[in-house]
Amino acid sequence: RPQHLSGLEIIRDLCEGKLEGGEIGSTEITFTPGKIKGGTHIADTKTAGSVCLLMQVAMPCVLFAASPSELHLKGGTNAEMAPQIDYTVMVFKPIVEKFNFTFNCDIKKRGYYPQGGGEVVVQMSPVKELSPINLTERGTVTKIYGRAFVAGALPIKLAKDMSAAAVRCIRKEIRDLYINIQPVREPDGQAFGTGSGIIIVAETSTGCLLAGSSLGKRGKNSDKVGIEAAEILLRNLKHGGTVDDSLQDQLIIFMALAKGMSRVKSGPITLHTQTAIHFAEQLTKAKFTVTKSEEEDPSKDTYIIECQGMGMINPNL
Repeated sequence: RPQHLSGLEIIRDLCEGKLEGGEIGSTEITFTPGKIKGGTHIADTKTAGSVCLLMQVAMPCVLFAASPSELHLKGGTNAEMAPQIDYTVMVFKPIVEKFNFTFNCDIKKRGYYPQGGGEVVVQMSPVKELSPINLTERGTVTKIYGRAFVAGALPIKLAKDMSAAAVRCIRKEIRDLYINIQPVREPDGQAFGTGSGIIIVAETSTGCLLAGSSLGKRGKNSDKVGIEAAEILLRNLKHGGTVDDSLQDQLIIFMALAKGMSRVKSGPITLHTQTAIHFAEQLTKAKFTVTKSEEEDPSKDTYIIECQGMGMINPNL
């Protein structure tokens, strides 16, 4: 699909590699990497293909580049079947930075299905090596916050409805916490097209972040969008893991590259995570084990993902 091809092309450009069979609908490609240089690169899906997926593809590479990178990623910022950019900034970023690197993510313009048209600029410096992480203590939920947004032709009332419905839904399960879900209308200059959605984050006493999100679409009642996000959040809180379903698979490649033993407690292992582990083990010397977490009460479906990372060293630094 367009975002997969854009992802391959940005990697090719980052390392002056060779890509054969790089076209939409291709079933086989041959990729020959060169040296990862860094620098400024543009990737454009020309659709609502997710900029977050482009970021996921590029990030492990630019960490081991010779110099800092600036990536201009164009496409959908809030798209179906992919993390929303708000999730990337609010959940993925603070957790993945525990591997001992930092990045800056500047949302220049938001873009929605079907046209896309969004742009995000990611700035990142290379590192010598990644540290392992240990995310096994959930702690207790200390706050719940989020944003319900509309853009383009949609009235702010829809954002307020999403927010109110989400709060009502969470209140049934969690009564004693203040829930702050801000309704916002994206400024016209900073959004392309019409879109709406919501993201809700729960923060815990040990610094874990778990989320639920949902996107509005034509004919979908805004209350339903809010409730959907709230239910996903509650489901993620129920399993007792330290990461939600969306973050689980995104951490695998960093665990594989890091030096030392990483441990993450999660809910049921998703197919995305199983696939990521399979390929990480094929492509590196990292070794993963997944075991049912015993200390939980047995009714909880909780697992420990362990990885002895390969200890990738940046040859350029």
